[in-house]
Amino acid sequence: MFRPLPFFVGLRYTRAKRRNHFISFISLMSMVGLTLGVCVLIIVMSVMNGFDRELKQRILGMVPHATITSASGGMQDWQKVLDQVSEHKGIVAAAPFVDGQGMLASGSQVRGTMVYGIDPAYEEKVSIVNQHMTQGALEALKPGEFGIVLGEIMAQYLGVTLGDKVTMVLPEANVNLAGVFPRLKRFTVVGIFSVGAEVDGSLAYINIQDAARFMRVSEGVEGIRLKMENLFEAPKLAWDVAVQLPGRYYVQDWTRTQGQLFQAIQMEKTMVGLLLTLIVAVAAFNIVSTLVMVVTDKQSDIAILRTLGASPKTIMGIFMVQGSLIGVVGTLLGIVLGIIAALNVSEIVSGLESLLGIRFLSPDVYFISYLPSELQWRDVAVISIAGLSMSFLATLYPAWRASKTQPAEALRYD
Repeated sequence: MFRPLPFFVGLRYTRAKRRNHFISFISLMSMVGLTLGVCVLIIVMSVMNGFDRELKQRILGMVPHATITSASGGMQDWQKVLDQVSEHKGIVAAAPFVDGQGMLASGSQVRGTMVYGIDPAYEEKVSIVNQHMTQGALEALKPGEFGIVLGEIMAQYLGVTLGDKVTMVLPEANVNLAGVFPRLKRFTVVGIFSVGAEVDGSLAYINIQDAARFMRVSEGVEGIRLKMENLFEAPKLAWDVAVQLPGRYYVQDWTRTQGQLFQAIQMEKTMVGLLLTLIVAVAAFNIVSTLVMVVTDKQSDIAILRTLGASPKTIMGIFMVQGSLIGVVGTLLGIVLGIIAALNVSEIVSGLESLLGIRFLSPDVYFISYLPSELQWRDVAVISIAGLSMSFLATLYPAWRASKTQPAEALRYD
């Protein structure tokens, strides 16, 4: 006789055609529900991982990981400070900068912007902007020529391209005998970048010497921008570096400028994962109703097995095998479909956008313009274990109820 009797009989019950087709339908729906729940959970977690990755690579690749600025205004001996900072462990690169806020105008179009005065030779070490130039080059920002590099969204909004002129207006005023006038300067567009994020519509780059002259930074450099090896060590590392420098310095890191966005994504990932896990739990516990109906339908079979010598433990094992098989098949199908969908969700959404002629993620609203996805096998493993565990737990009560069946009562009217 086949030794693992519960496994053998449980498989036979699963494969057997039931007289009650409603029970077969409920079993199928339990399996389909579990498959869809696991599949959707994998897809959503992969998309949230993708947003997290894009935040780190694109947004934090453009904005400073940390900055060190002098408390007295312009930074004296910035070259010496930059060399000292670059030698610190955990810092990949450093670059001088001048920054400010202003407005860019072209014709009747006006838009606010964050302006960075940079040295192209240093900037490519701390920023990804040079890797995403669609027109022109960052090296075209030469001192004295007052060139400007704009994001693609900014350029489209202003209606400008390479060689066109834009006017930059600073939120300061010049006072003279003729009255009060805003400080403004004409710049020539020498480059356009596109990283597919909100910074395409909010950042502009000019040469650091032009920026110092226009913004009246006496020392020529306002501060040092740092690129960290580990983003999450930025607050502590930047502070440690500033403490070792002679003089007084202000420190700011990305957790103050972009931290809320990162925290929002982490919180959404946790909450969405929890809600979808509850959906998987509901699908898994549909197995309870399925097995309860199966136990009721198989009362006479259970009684016969008991009279032939099957123990309550054996009866319980039979129905646990049957219910667990539904959970295993449903979970595995969900994992396979979820992995396939997660690996191709960006292309699927892009195809739908082209087919329907709509834009699901507008860069004017969201911080990226496409749906990212990053499949992490750790998430797949956790979801798999959760689905299988809940499926197994769902079999315990019906199987226990089957093991309590009394043969005499079950066969009384048969």
